[in-house]
Amino acid sequence: MHPAVIKHFMRYPSQLKVVKLLLSNGMCIKNGRVYSGEVEIADTAIARVVDVDRRIVRTAIETIEKDDELSKIFSLILPTTMLKDVASVMNWGCIEIVPSNANEPGILASVASIIAETGISIRQSMVDDPDLTESPKLYVITDEPVPSKIIPTLMECKGVKSLTIH
Repeated sequence: MHPAVIKHFMRYPSQLKVVKLLLSNGMCIKNGRVYSGEVEIADTAIARVVDVDRRIVRTAIETIEKDDELSKIFSLILPTTMLKDVASVMNWGCIEIVPSNANEPGILASVASIIAETGISIRQSMVDDPDLTESPKLYVITDEPVPSKIIPTLMECKGVKSLTIH
């Protein structure tokens, strides 16, 4: 998690839960309100999800807006569509990779290179933030199902602990 966020919320675990929810769901803060894209999200809805009082949510929002760095960070966040759950319905491929170390550089590059060698296009790749997720994963959505013959090659990629093809 960004040092500015940690600095402001490490002594307030309930507010930190709110902040993690905002970050992990791509929610931004503008004019004292929380948004997912253009949709305003009520403080009570956020409080319910993280199991805190709505006043904790309000305090976290006020703390963010009072600090220039935090305010800038949280005003620019955008939600992102994740296609992994619809890949099979759309006849696309989905590779879910568990890294041995999520902070190791080059995992996505290695996997993408192998997929490209098969002539399959990557539609989307998403990586869980290791600071926000206990077990981060890399998801690669391809324009067509991935042939099982490349699994051994993908498993040999530096940093790949395990993988699942959906």
